[in-house]
Amino acid sequence: MKHQITCDFKEGMFFEANVDGHKVGMDASSDFGGKDRGPRPKPLVLAALSGCSGMDVVSILNKMRAPFAGFKIYIEGSLTDDHPKYYKDIHVVYEFSGANLSKGEIEKAVKLSQEKYCGVVAGLKPSAKITYEIKYLDM
Repeated sequence: MKHQITCDFKEGMFFEANVDGHKVGMDASSDFGGKDRGPRPKPLVLAALSGCSGMDVVSILNKMRAPFAGFKIYIEGSLTDDHPKYYKDIHVVYEFSGANLSKGEIEKAVKLSQEKYCGVVAGLKPSAKITYEIKYLDM
């Protein structure tokens, strides 16, 4: 399977990517000639990681029939100091809420995403140390 993205320069430092028919704007801060009209490209990598892993986890939990009321992912990434700057450390927090959460099934689903299914995690692992934790909020 191939993915094709087009990315059009608009003005200043603003680019607009077409991703499967969805437009995603990216811009730089004013310090770097932009007008802050969109996210920076590197944080979008972290957003891709959260979406990829999150979809894995939800799919696995649905197959297990493991209920949850809420699910959020928080990610923090540290960039290298020298160019090319890339993520060297990434920490992912999976936060689940609900009554009667099945912690064993949740832990299994997250582990499967991190170690087997998430292609974004697999792509980042050669250059970044990726750690994760799971938090539970009772409702």
